[in-house]
Amino acid sequence: MIYQVGIDIGSTAAKVAVIKDTDILETFVLPTGWSSIDTAKSIKKRLNSIGIEESNSKIVATGYGRVSVPFADKTITEITCHAVGAKHFIGDNTTVIDIGGQDTKVISLEGGVVKDFTMNDKCSAGTGKFIEVMSNSLGVDIDTLILLARKGGGVEITSMCTVFAESEVISLIGRGEKRENIAFGVVDSVIKKVNSLCSKHGDSETYFLTGGLSRNLYILEELSKAIGKKVVTHELGRYAGAIGAAILAKKIKK
Repeated sequence: MIYQVGIDIGSTAAKVAVIKDTDILETFVLPTGWSSIDTAKSIKKRLNSIGIEESNSKIVATGYGRVSVPFADKTITEITCHAVGAKHFIGDNTTVIDIGGQDTKVISLEGGVVKDFTMNDKCSAGTGKFIEVMSNSLGVDIDTLILLARKGGGVEITSMCTVFAESEVISLIGRGEKRENIAFGVVDSVIKKVNSLCSKHGDSETYFLTGGLSRNLYILEELSKAIGKKVVTHELGRYAGAIGAAILAKKIKK
């Protein structure tokens, strides 16, 4: 058996998918840590432990750290891989939203191919890193921040730069603002930024959320309200990039 392996090394997490044709056999995630090279070594060790070697697999790497996977047969951009992964789950025509650690991408698919895409600035609101920094300021993890946000309201984070927004949050804390209200403002700023990116792509019948935040129902609900269309995902939406890479690995000739 020849396995198809997709490795998506992001700035905060590395996602791996193993498939045969289009059947997903295995998925797992590891923290990226400070070194993508070390992460790649850990991935290889994990793959070897389940019987997957370079000799019986075709491997595509994608994401922020794709160049750090020396055993990959090919590297492909995350735009292409997320598009293919989303197509696998939802079909040929959709708008893909990927809220990543370093950036957020909005990708329009038409007829199963990328028609257009937009990425935000690395330092701006609307990324996983933005939420992580704000969570640290509030002394909670990301999941807790989003739970708090559901209970809050009435606060707006106006700064679009992470550094200035963090100062804004610290000022709010100093004024005694409730933590849930600050959390609401943080999540709301992300939703507004993502909606702004989506508006550049015109109207779409379907929106598909990938990335780590796709597991959070509140994010899906708030994005749906902002966009005015239902935003959906899949239980494996976090692995869309890796799954897309694994599907594309089938085309490699070895």
